[in-house]
Amino acid sequence: MAYLEIDNITMRFGGLVAINKVSMEINKGEIVSIIGPNGAGKTTLFNVITGVYKPTEGRITFEGQELQNKEPQEIVRAGIARTFQNIRLCKDMRVIENVLLGMHTHTDYSFFDVVFRTKKFKQIEAEKHQEALRILESIGLEKKVHSYATNLPYGDQRRLEISRAISTNAKIILLDEPAAGMNALETDALLDFIRSLKDQGFTIILIEHDMRLVMNISDRIYVIDHGLKIAEGLPKDIAKNPRVVEAYLGRRDEDAEIS
Repeated sequence: MAYLEIDNITMRFGGLVAINKVSMEINKGEIVSIIGPNGAGKTTLFNVITGVYKPTEGRITFEGQELQNKEPQEIVRAGIARTFQNIRLCKDMRVIENVLLGMHTHTDYSFFDVVFRTKKFKQIEAEKHQEALRILESIGLEKKVHSYATNLPYGDQRRLEISRAISTNAKIILLDEPAAGMNALETDALLDFIRSLKDQGFTIILIEHDMRLVMNISDRIYVIDHGLKIAEGLPKDIAKNPRVVEAYLGRRDEDAEIS
């Protein structure tokens, strides 16, 4: 059984079919990219996986547990977290505070503990603080712990958003266009960073328009067009797939490739 299994997912909004019977299998420790033209249904699929939308049809199973009818916070607690195309940090909070915010999806103390600042509350908060420092060190932000998020360079803001996802005890991280707005040097740094996440044991699912990044980092690729899965396979095969070339370029050309 796959680590994460998406089985015949359909998402309708009235008469619009945004996703049409899409199936995918994600294995533990993989970097899997989902690509396709604008409006293909990629972000809608992320929203279904993370519980923002309840699918019209189909099942999603993670570690044997069905997720399609669960609330977003339940899915986060199960071990799936995400970032967004538009960075969603608390920019007036410090770096470490943003990470600690993610940790409170797994809070083990009561309202009573918070109000009276009990020994249990203080101990757990100290442990969370140490774990936040460890996460920030693992992603290279240990020297910016007390900086405000709004003052970070763009690439570091992306790293911080990913670190907040990690802090939820995530096992699978969904990245929605992490290279958006980055220059070539920042994209190369991001590529190395995502590889380091895989080395740390995370499973990564990536939506991305930067084909150079996708082809260099993906173990496998799924392609969606107009809500339909039109291809899946290794990067070298996807780059030569005529249906994929047509979806991106609007024509068929047996000699064309996606670079």
